[in-house]
Amino acid sequence: MTPLNQRLASHYESLTPQEKRVADFVVDHFDDLISYNSAELARVSGVSKATVSRLFKRLGYEKYKDMYEELRLLRQSGMPLTEPRDIVHGDTLLARHYKQETANLLHWTTLLDTQQFSAAIQSLNQARQVGIIGYRNAYPVALHLRAQLIQARAQVSLFPTPGQTLSEELVDYGPQDVVVVIAFRRRPAVIKKLLQQLQRQQVPVITLSEPQALSIQGLATWQFATPLESVSAFDCYSAAMSFVTLMANSLLHSTLESGRQRIHKIAESYLHLEELEQR
Repeated sequence: MTPLNQRLASHYESLTPQEKRVADFVVDHFDDLISYNSAELARVSGVSKATVSRLFKRLGYEKYKDMYEELRLLRQSGMPLTEPRDIVHGDTLLARHYKQETANLLHWTTLLDTQQFSAAIQSLNQARQVGIIGYRNAYPVALHLRAQLIQARAQVSLFPTPGQTLSEELVDYGPQDVVVVIAFRRRPAVIKKLLQQLQRQQVPVITLSEPQALSIQGLATWQFATPLESVSAFDCYSAAMSFVTLMANSLLHSTLESGRQRIHKIAESYLHLEELEQR
């Protein structure tokens, strides 16, 4: 399937002036195009509805709805596109946002396999070293997990560090270690190859992804998922943040005495270095 933007680019020079008016509007408003029906697109472009129909037929669509369905599928795959119901104001958006957030949290906490989770936490506790990997939108989640785990145990690293490759970072990882791979939809292609390489090195792996991540299923020792659904264009990662907080707290509780000692040592260092405000 050829994307809409590529169809526009290849046909643009052959369009009539009226069709170009529509095409120009589409290009300028691609991210929220899904919020317009054909009549509204005609109105904001200053052309007739028939012109809109002719344009999309020229681009290879049977009808305007076919283009709409294509954009809707892109949105489901992670492309940040708004939908008509997202054009709301004030408390309506806030209320729907709250409802969706609650549903996301309920979804993953209800479906969480507690035995699998306990085994993953035990592996984090016993591992010689822990590596954490997250690209694109997964990076802030990975960074937060590392910041929490490093307070409870030593040897926790976030990969790749600037100027290094994954191969250089992971060459020393083996069965006595653990790697946490956080990878959400529209993930880099390297993620699947990375998981396969970790399997070859016999490294225990924990993955965190969206529930629909079929392409990486079966490539990890422990697999967990949190929904990313939101009420508008951009995915929401609060459920993922909640999950990694649970991971960090669970690790701390599994090694409470040594974890507390480490936290106290860190706190003493804060005082000596005057790194944090003490209020």
